[in-house]
Amino acid sequence: MNTSSNSNSASATGSTGGHNAKIMVVDDDVRLRDLLRRYLTEQGFQVVTAESAPAMNKLWLRERYDLLVLDLMLPGEDGLSICRRLRGAGDQTPIIMLTAKGEDVDRIVGLEMGADDYLPKPFEPRELLARIRSVLRRSHAMPSNAPAENVQQMRFSGWTLDLTARHLVNPDGIVIMLSGAEFRLLRVFLEHPNRVLNRDQLLNLTQGRDADPFDRSIDIQISRLRQKLGEDARMPQIIKTVRNGGYVLAGQVTVEPTA
Repeated sequence: MNTSSNSNSASATGSTGGHNAKIMVVDDDVRLRDLLRRYLTEQGFQVVTAESAPAMNKLWLRERYDLLVLDLMLPGEDGLSICRRLRGAGDQTPIIMLTAKGEDVDRIVGLEMGADDYLPKPFEPRELLARIRSVLRRSHAMPSNAPAENVQQMRFSGWTLDLTARHLVNPDGIVIMLSGAEFRLLRVFLEHPNRVLNRDQLLNLTQGRDADPFDRSIDIQISRLRQKLGEDARMPQIIKTVRNGGYVLAGQVTVEPTA
């Protein structure tokens, strides 16, 4: 990996939301951990590293982190299990999963577990840096076409998306937790109701990047959203598939402040 890029380049700061973003890197490769710690520190981030799940757990309980860079193939509890555990506990810290090159199944499962993005090894540090900045922007910034600032809820088909708590409430009033990626995707659909959006548009609006020909991350996230919305996978009524077109959220969407 080449780390010779200029650390003083524009946008090199790790500042998000008025503070320096704190990142945890969990990988059992000591050389990679040290390399990423030095490189990301040069870019203005606060970086903490851990070599395993037990080491991570001790650090995780002490303070909050803005983003987790998580290796899939850890000894003992692996990255998928960690991701599943965090999401199951309601922890929505953005996660970038590091996977083995060409392991499509691992990437798909990682996204299904709630990871926000993935990066196959080997990679250039500046590529990880770009992914980190993109994920942090998505997790902190308000989309340019978002509803007015006082709007806190978006209602559709009996459901409510709480923009403050970043969760769903079903027609019976039961709270449904969402991963960061699921929240962003549903919000994009609600901001563009009854409009067909293709995979490239959805990936660009939610992750700020274009899809490669084999990228199925949007399909996976839509499948998870449909499950949480209680949709029949064969005949979904809320998020519909448009043949050779993409997806569309059907129905009326209303926006309102919280009571």
